[in-house]
Amino acid sequence: MYGPVVNERYARMRRTVLDGSMASLRMAVCALIAGVAFALPALAGDALLMIEEETCPWCQRWDEEIGVVYHKTEEGQRAPLRRVDIGAPLPDGVTLKSPARYTPTFVLLRDGVEVDRIEGYPGEEFFWGLLNEMLDRLPARTPTQEGLS
Repeated sequence: MYGPVVNERYARMRRTVLDGSMASLRMAVCALIAGVAFALPALAGDALLMIEEETCPWCQRWDEEIGVVYHKTEEGQRAPLRRVDIGAPLPDGVTLKSPARYTPTFVLLRDGVEVDRIEGYPGEEFFWGLLNEMLDRLPARTPTQEGLS
């Protein structure tokens, strides 16, 4: 319709755009693969793993009383919250001393390995006290460990 010169320019421009898009896609996939291959363990450092169940009323109470502010607290900064359903497999790299039997169960992890736990939700005041006792009992990190977290 526009003549051979315009059609040829359009075809060349289209090939350039498509070639550039494919190159960008290839680079993104390579970066993703490299990032996964060389990533540090997913749970390096300290974390609080909450093992929960959707229908658990105590889990819902914890969410209302603690969950909305946990990430803003000193405890939440020191041991960020991770969540898993009691029926789901544990995240890769997590090792528990024994399976969770109750919900909620709060497991303090160091580099993915259980250090201590709270079974059940004893209420807001007791929760903070128990969590702080667990955090206080954590051994000091060595300089090598500090580089991981």
